[in-house]
Amino acid sequence: MRMVLHSFAGHIFAFGLFLSPLDTFRRVIRNQTTEQFSGLPYIYALLNCLICLWYGTPLISPRNTMVVTINSIGAVFQLVYIFLFITYAEKGRKMKMIGLLLAVFAIFIAIVAGSLQIANVPLRRNVVGILSCASLVSMFASPLFIINLVIRTKSVEFMPFYLSLSTFLMSVSFFLYGLFNYDLFVYAPNGIGAVLGIVQLVLYFYYSRVAKEEPREPLLVSYS
Repeated sequence: MRMVLHSFAGHIFAFGLFLSPLDTFRRVIRNQTTEQFSGLPYIYALLNCLICLWYGTPLISPRNTMVVTINSIGAVFQLVYIFLFITYAEKGRKMKMIGLLLAVFAIFIAIVAGSLQIANVPLRRNVVGILSCASLVSMFASPLFIINLVIRTKSVEFMPFYLSLSTFLMSVSFFLYGLFNYDLFVYAPNGIGAVLGIVQLVLYFYYSRVAKEEPREPLLVSYS
């Protein structure tokens, strides 16, 4: 029963996470520019979804249908966001994003092909599990790259609240799901993600009180 509840909660919070960039991209489409928004979180998220999707398949680990379904949907969302970012980014950032996208596909193909060469199933699960942990932690930490901009401008304009909140809630639900499923490769990185989510929320509330957020012109320095 607890597994069902955590699975349901995980799906709900995951959808919240996948939908959280909608406001950002409505602004991007309206202004016809990506401004100071970084494309790195979507690149990290896509790589994470693909690796975790592979980890959840029966070829790697059993009884992880929830991991497969959520990460399949997540990969589709991230691809849409990346294509929108590429569409409205300036030429230099556009080429960089295309290069990163191709690198993600190359890394994923290498992971799939390499792991299938490991005949020992427990060893294969451990190898892919470690990679999924690394990608999850990277994804959870990726929004922190914008901290320098937040501190410098004393504004959380480019650090969306709902993205941080959804990340925190999904991390907690997956932490509990992995804990009750006795899956170290699920609960360990999501436990770290929950802690990083708290850090992001604390930063958001601190700097949202420092100065009232106001719409501004795009800054000149690029952080993507």
